[in-house]
Amino acid sequence: MTTPIVPVGALDEEMLALGSATLYEASGLDCFLPVRLRPVWTGAAMVGTALPVSTAPGDNLPLHLAVEAAQPGEVLVVNAGGAAHGYWGEILTVAAQQRGIRGLVIDGGVRDTERLESLGFPTFSTAIALRGTAKEDPGTIGEPIQFGGVTVAHGDIVVADRDGVVVLPQGQFATILNAARARQQKEEEFLGRIRGGELTIDLYGFPRNGRAAQ
Repeated sequence: MTTPIVPVGALDEEMLALGSATLYEASGLDCFLPVRLRPVWTGAAMVGTALPVSTAPGDNLPLHLAVEAAQPGEVLVVNAGGAAHGYWGEILTVAAQQRGIRGLVIDGGVRDTERLESLGFPTFSTAIALRGTAKEDPGTIGEPIQFGGVTVAHGDIVVADRDGVVVLPQGQFATILNAARARQQKEEEFLGRIRGGELTIDLYGFPRNGRAAQ
């Protein structure tokens, strides 16, 4: 497993301000993860580099191993097959925070949600679940995974907020960021014009009565 280049840190606040929706739209890519992923607590948001993990159904040994393997600034992105088990809870959260892990995105269940919120650990999951897990299959850590049709590679950029979760390919990050900045600037200009009385249909040149605006 290679250590990724981390192009975040100083840009964290800017990327969170841009938001997952703007970054997705600016990317031109199908880089959003499934809408069934939701923040476990209100206000959860994060930016970091992906450490992909896959698990066998109902087995959370790979998550323990991933906490050991992770570098500061990484986000665990876990394909658990959507199984409604409690793969993650307070113990793993505290262990992850000690390692500098920035958050968790999992196609599967988590528990101890009140503690996750009080600890301030951003967690996005497809289920809240109590059912226990085995600790037998090591799964994979750091290898590319498929997550809702999106390929997630080690070092890709993860941005998650209340609108959703996007995974931006590391090699295209700079281009996407610049496009997102330009998009935000254009939207700010449009907002000013809308507040001045202009209509969205005119700003965007949308058709009226089936005819494109001239």
